[in-house]
Amino acid sequence: MSSTATTRPPIGAAEKRSSRSAVLARAALLLVALAQADVGVWGLASPHGFFKGFPGLGRHWVVTLGTYNEHLVRDYAAAELGLAVLLAGAAIFLARHLVLVAGAAFLAATLPHFAYHLTTTDSLSTGDNAASLGGFVVEMVLVVVAMVVSWRLSERRPHVAS
Repeated sequence: MSSTATTRPPIGAAEKRSSRSAVLARAALLLVALAQADVGVWGLASPHGFFKGFPGLGRHWVVTLGTYNEHLVRDYAAAELGLAVLLAGAAIFLARHLVLVAGAAFLAATLPHFAYHLTTTDSLSTGDNAASLGGFVVEMVLVVVAMVVSWRLSERRPHVAS
């Protein structure tokens, strides 16, 4: 067997871009998944602690918005954990349809939440509002970037009938 039979052809520029794009999409989805998982696990493990202490580091965003309701905190945390699993799965498999559905699910949950926070800025300081709203924007942009990258990557791959 010759040495040329076992070597791979050199990777072209398009393949390198595709590979970098896939890494970008996976990283974006995993970052957002980790943020959702953090909220989900914290809220499920310690709903009152989450209510009193979110987002941490001495900041207290949730407690300023109303009275404690364990059921609502647990429901919210469970939904966040579910989104984390969906986004992580999309990052792992990076299949266009999965990424698009996971992204759409995340945006469907996050856009109304973001809109609510846009209309309730009186409870937080300017800095806390900027951090809260900025966090939403960063997460939404990361997910949209992953969706676009996934779409473009799928256009470059040959389609296989299933």
